Amino acid sequence: MQCTRNITEDLVWVGGNDRRKALFENIFPIPRGVSYNSYVLLDEKTVLLDTVDDAVRGQFLENVAGVLDGRKLDYLVVNHMEPDHCAVIGDILLRYPEVQIVGNAKTFQMIGQFFEYDLSGNSVVVKEMDTLKTGKHELTFVMAPMVHWPEAMVAYDASTKTLFSADAFGTFGALNGNLFNDEIDFDRDWLDDARRYYTNIVGKYGVQTQNLLKKAATLDIQMICPLHGPIWRSDLGYILDKYTKWSTYEPEDKAVMIAYASMYGNTEAAANQLANLLAQKGVQNIAMYDVSNTHVSTLIAECFRCSHIVLAAPTYNGGIYPVMENFLTDMKALNVQKRTVAILENGTWAVTAGKQMRAMLEEMKEMEIMDTVTIKSALHDDTPLEKLAETIATQLA
Repeated sequence: MQCTRNITEDLVWVGGNDRRKALFENIFPIPRGVSYNSYVLLDEKTVLLDTVDDAVRGQFLENVAGVLDGRKLDYLVVNHMEPDHCAVIGDILLRYPEVQIVGNAKTFQMIGQFFEYDLSGNSVVVKEMDTLKTGKHELTFVMAPMVHWPEAMVAYDASTKTLFSADAFGTFGALNGNLFNDEIDFDRDWLDDARRYYTNIVGKYGVQTQNLLKKAATLDIQMICPLHGPIWRSDLGYILDKYTKWSTYEPEDKAVMIAYASMYGNTEAAANQLANLLAQKGVQNIAMYDVSNTHVSTLIAECFRCSHIVLAAPTYNGGIYPVMENFLTDMKALNVQKRTVAILENGTWAVTAGKQMRAMLEEMKEMEIMDTVTIKSALHDDTPLEKLAETIATQLA
């Protein structure tokens, strides 16, 4: 039985939801699952916009067949060639052998890398601002390279002012029947997953995201249909503002994130005391994470959210405690920048973690690095945490 939902009179969501997958891209935990969005446009010509992941293949194919209701499929638009959106291209070709596949030159290069289909006579190659007339609708194609693959593009339907945004404006989380942003409490239930999705998957490509946002600003967009998560049909300024902040690396909140790594609890005790002092000085937006027990995708998302970051770790084998070193490596890889960072180091004989952490932070852009606070084995009354807390609290006031 098909499980679909009309977006407009002639545009239908035909995607699927996966609550069984534990890790997205076999890296990122998705306890709420994920949706794979796909859309069918029923015009004089029928259009399928992207396919889905293999995990929801059966439901998807039933959805497409049900919506077409005996009509042939004229076009398949491939906005993004990542396997969670292109796995079912072969099934579509088998069921609708006359379908024309629409993509850019890099799209077809990747199709040839993933699959061995003979697309001679079945391909429509588009470039920047090329159009596809389907009847009363006309799709305009806008290239979006490195958001977040080089072949990525988006499609704009001027008649309904709808942007099919590929992986942009997506989020982790399966859809629970409510398809539209005005049917959910996005800020309460979806924002954390949207931030974690963007920062870990697209976060490195802020300049490229800004380029796409500038192109989008020239279009009259009233609805955004992403490939993951809810469809935006109202309050578009909300999600556009988030993307502007994330892609320009401006802090989303005046807040402090304390990320600590601790072997025996002494570094953790110092982190807890710092949090206590911050709270006493009126700081309310404090987030604390044990780096050993928190997935790095959450840590990266919080780096994008918070204006101030405290990194606390012991020296280990003459270097940085490994989980903290791994976190710093991810911060650099995902382009974290424009933050104020404090360092707490710990050690018993040769305390060197702080110096090495600072060196890694200095490789990142526009990071204001505060003086390092050193703990010798355990926290003592003369450890200058009070001064650090006062400095941070003053900056956050």
